[in-house]
Amino acid sequence: MTIVSDSIAVGDVVAGSAVGVRAMLWQLRPSEVRDVAVSASAEILRLEAIRVAAIDELALNPDEQVLCYRGVGRWLAANTMLQNSAGNKIAALGAALRGFPDIAAQFEAGDLSLDHAGLIAAFCESPPKGMPDSALMPSLKTLLAAASGVEATTVKVRYAIAVLERIFESDEPPPGEDNDLNVLRIAPTLNGRVAIKGDFDALTGEMLLSALSGLSMPKPAADGTPDARSAAKRTADAFTELIRRYLDNAVTGVDGGQRPHVNVHITAKDLAEHRECATMRAEGDDAPDLDDESVFADLDVGYMPWMGPLSVSKTRMLACDCMLSTVLMDGNGAPLDVTPLERLVSKEQRIALIARDKGCAFPNCDAVPAWCDAHHIKPWSTGGLTVMDNLVLLCRSHHTLMHSTSGFRGIWEITMGDDHKPWFIPPAAIDPKQRRRRSTTRHGPVHRD
Repeated sequence: MTIVSDSIAVGDVVAGSAVGVRAMLWQLRPSEVRDVAVSASAEILRLEAIRVAAIDELALNPDEQVLCYRGVGRWLAANTMLQNSAGNKIAALGAALRGFPDIAAQFEAGDLSLDHAGLIAAFCESPPKGMPDSALMPSLKTLLAAASGVEATTVKVRYAIAVLERIFESDEPPPGEDNDLNVLRIAPTLNGRVAIKGDFDALTGEMLLSALSGLSMPKPAADGTPDARSAAKRTADAFTELIRRYLDNAVTGVDGGQRPHVNVHITAKDLAEHRECATMRAEGDDAPDLDDESVFADLDVGYMPWMGPLSVSKTRMLACDCMLSTVLMDGNGAPLDVTPLERLVSKEQRIALIARDKGCAFPNCDAVPAWCDAHHIKPWSTGGLTVMDNLVLLCRSHHTLMHSTSGFRGIWEITMGDDHKPWFIPPAAIDPKQRRRRSTTRHGPVHRD
């Protein structure tokens, strides 16, 4: 049977909905499918340029909805399917392109990818220390040429940057020895693990490798069986051991008012008795209703301030050798009050706040407890007591906004619900119905009024 594809145009496929697109592509010739792929890629470049420009415009002229977030990149992530890192990357590129119209022009023309635009902008913002000002524009033209067209690759662009750095090398430390360039990115992944990516100078790298060397050596089993771990696994185990030894023995300072270590929160009941997983319970009357959002608030898991949920089995293992702090809770999981007549929260109150809010309580904020302040809902200066029903954890950004006099004070209202947990009521400009809400970042779905 011969399929006639004349009735389906490549442009219609690219401009149309993705629903049912595979059935349409099946009717096209391979050459037409290739045209669809190329056209779709060009359309993605065009839309990315529009998105970067729109996000930068919001960064320059934010409204109340954007001001509710710690940066326009986080607003974008919260309102799309992007992650915070991707939203922040788009916002950073938009800001960088303001000073380099040549990069912006090529990017907006669809002849420069978002990643390559970011690389070139970063080079121009921090050129080699030996480069004279007069050499910046010729260098920029060289990089734009290297990044132009379908033959451009990241390797090609990075090579061009490396050559320019070598040409303009000065008496200043070379890139390999410049610790001002050191970066370390640590980000939780979607599956509850953590990804680490770093770039260090040679001396720091030498210290790190020396510290890991003895800890990452292959260790035969007691019966002489060779170590079956890969080199990468041995290095990861060594890094874990290095952190553990540091936290156990070093003078670590304070982190959000406390000395940093591993903190895991779990109810005493769940710690003492590991109930069956909700999905394994018997069917019938005892089976959980997974459509009822409240069932997710009672799962027997631990919770870590930085990384989130931790299985109860791992929590119980950690509990075998730990310092145990007790926080008294009511039936809704809200901590009971202590020392209400002091202005500053005590160590015990901060522990209780972390157990309740698990980080910044502002809707859609993912700031961890170490980055948060304890905020009095009713100010201490006007008679607000230092009690749990008048306290909430807020990151420095949202804490500042709640105290700001530049049109933000009084717009959002914080109330304490019947569950003794903080709820936020937005202004009518954001939600005409002013439905109360709280963070779903760590607590899962919540009902709104």
